[in-house]
Amino acid sequence: MQVSMTVNGGEVSGDVEARTLLVHFIRENLHLTGTHVGCESGYCGACTVILDSKPVKSCSMLAVQAEGSSITTIEGLASNGELHPVQEGFWERHGLQCGFCTPGMIMSSVALLEENDNPSEAEIRHSIEGNLCRCTGYHNIVKAVEYAGAKVRGEEPPPPDWEEGS
Repeated sequence: MQVSMTVNGGEVSGDVEARTLLVHFIRENLHLTGTHVGCESGYCGACTVILDSKPVKSCSMLAVQAEGSSITTIEGLASNGELHPVQEGFWERHGLQCGFCTPGMIMSSVALLEENDNPSEAEIRHSIEGNLCRCTGYHNIVKAVEYAGAKVRGEEPPPPDWEEGS
């Protein structure tokens, strides 16, 4: 079957078997390996991409279901050498350890901030609850999203927890 869609702003197409998962099309046909394959059952969230402005687990849908859609992967976030505010937040607030879950966490967080640029801690935690991390306690991930929200709003990000007076 032939599929066509927009990925990271560019038109792409390819031949796939009807059973090809979107995550495999992204990784194997488009060679965008930032979208990780974890559980292949929609549980871990490592494969999260933004499809038509909504976060989706690309291991839980077929490539043919994305026909005509617009998809953003982790590779499509940075622009002109500048990190997306969420990517910057993960860097600045140490929101990652091994990095396996990070692309999915970032994509879920980007989708949240596109809908609400000033989420509460509870809203941040709710938005990433479909993304599992085995390395962190999620605290720094939440702080990374708070940092990114401030950047998106044009504000100075809050100081990190480890600085005096924070």
